Amino acid sequence: MPEARIDVYLDFANRSQTRPAYHPIFLGGINVASGNKPPWSLPAKASYLALDTPRALRRVGLGHLRTPDDLMSFGMTVQPLRAIHYVKAHHPPAVFLAAFHFLIDRAWTPPNRRIADPEVLREVLGEATESVKGGRKLFTTEQVEAIMEGRAAFKDSVKQETDVALSKGAFGAPWIWVTNAKGEEEPFFGSDRFNHIYAFLDIPFQDVTVLSPNKL
Repeated sequence: MPEARIDVYLDFANRSQTRPAYHPIFLGGINVASGNKPPWSLPAKASYLALDTPRALRRVGLGHLRTPDDLMSFGMTVQPLRAIHYVKAHHPPAVFLAAFHFLIDRAWTPPNRRIADPEVLREVLGEATESVKGGRKLFTTEQVEAIMEGRAAFKDSVKQETDVALSKGAFGAPWIWVTNAKGEEEPFFGSDRFNHIYAFLDIPFQDVTVLSPNKL
């Protein structure tokens, strides 16, 4: 029987027996190659997102996150992507995931650390802990320097992962490619499609339910 699997393509074994795999990709390259444009480039969408983004963040318990003021320049993430690809290749999966989470958190939590700047990236990697709230340091000073010095070698790795996502039809991120236990594959786009993913994987879940007044 094929293994149920979720491939998550994004720019920055569990009880369901479904294995997620995370692939850091360059969203700018996805947009250019697919012809897509950032939603905030359309004024009407930008106005809507100013209301909808905080709602979505509160829904998943991430109300503390904020969009950086200059998102276009802030989003030049090639250098941190190469760095995280180095981490993925040279460190255990748990360290890779923790580092990826830490970088994303620091980039999107005020004061929004500009990790595209190599010196800021070095600082944040040096601060990275196993949880965004603290804990054991992920890297020694020597390991941080190895990441910074070795990241250039992962230019092709970032491009290859981005090209794979494009070959699977990606036009944005997160692009989620799901394979169920029957070997069937389907794409899902966005961070609010998990009910559809669970249904495709035949994973029992509790969907949103409107309660009757006598249950309030």
